[in-house]
Amino acid sequence: MENASSSPYQDSAKKESEEQFRRKNWRGDKKPFLSVVVPLYNEEGNVGELHKKIVEACRALGKPFEVVFVDDGSTDRTKEIAMALSPLKLIVQRKWFGQTAAMDAGIKNSKGEIIVTMDGDLQNDPADIPLLLEKINEGYDVVSGWRKNRKDPFLKHFNSRMANALRKILINDGIHDSGCSLKAYRRECFEDVDLFGEMHRFIPALLKIQGFKISEVVVSHHPRKHGATKYNWKRGLKGFVDMISVWFWKKYANRPLHLFGAGGLIIFTLGAIISSVLIVARIFYAVPLSDKIWPLIALFMILMGIQLFVFGLLADISVKNYYKMKGRMNYKIKEIVEN
Repeated sequence: MENASSSPYQDSAKKESEEQFRRKNWRGDKKPFLSVVVPLYNEEGNVGELHKKIVEACRALGKPFEVVFVDDGSTDRTKEIAMALSPLKLIVQRKWFGQTAAMDAGIKNSKGEIIVTMDGDLQNDPADIPLLLEKINEGYDVVSGWRKNRKDPFLKHFNSRMANALRKILINDGIHDSGCSLKAYRRECFEDVDLFGEMHRFIPALLKIQGFKISEVVVSHHPRKHGATKYNWKRGLKGFVDMISVWFWKKYANRPLHLFGAGGLIIFTLGAIISSVLIVARIFYAVPLSDKIWPLIALFMILMGIQLFVFGLLADISVKNYYKMKGRMNYKIKEIVEN
């Protein structure tokens, strides 16, 4: 007859089984609900503390999660320190490719239903992750952090304000602080998004163009304790160029002929008008034109107008081929309901 009471060995095995289940739940053997993606570049002084805070914040949610660190070619001990952390998925890039590339690699190699991105310098606070998720639960697809009270040096803060003002004019994505890396996204947001350049700042704008719902919440911002900022004037210039790219995609990506073709027609028409005036002046009023620059200007405008129009036609063909090769159209269907 079997003894109804369990043996110490069975109790130990049961505890071990529970521990294994708990580890599987947190380490990603079970599909995670949340993925926290963090690009890292020379953050040896921050990576350990950052990981601890992320894990504490995620465990408090009571749902499966994964932490994805992307070492973007660090030259200090960032990689070595990260290798010893658990739970963690560490992606090591062969060299420095930039924050946008690291973020794209992390997102593409994550598995969570919700993806949270943040900086690796401890200026973003992992304790704010629940605030982002609460807003996601309200039905939004993207929730951006707003560093309302920033703790950055004056020059960096000033440059950011100027960039945000320009961004509001050109692309108006509806958020105050596109430079804040602390953001939450539904996974479907990245089905057709590839990130290049310094485009990580404009992910909400790109997604808004596709019809996703965007919102923001005020989050904490802390001064940098360890390491040096990676922001400089070169990144600011690249960001401006990418902003122009986003503006183009927002306004004319589906109809480039309307931009280049219309511009070409306007310039061609002005050139033709100037030419007509010059012809009338020469024939009927005997105005000498050999020492005037206007004939050259008129010819230049006519040729430039023709070139722009032809360029618009080629761009229109390229855009159509782009969507055809991607196997999708320039619109997104949210749902189909059949009754």
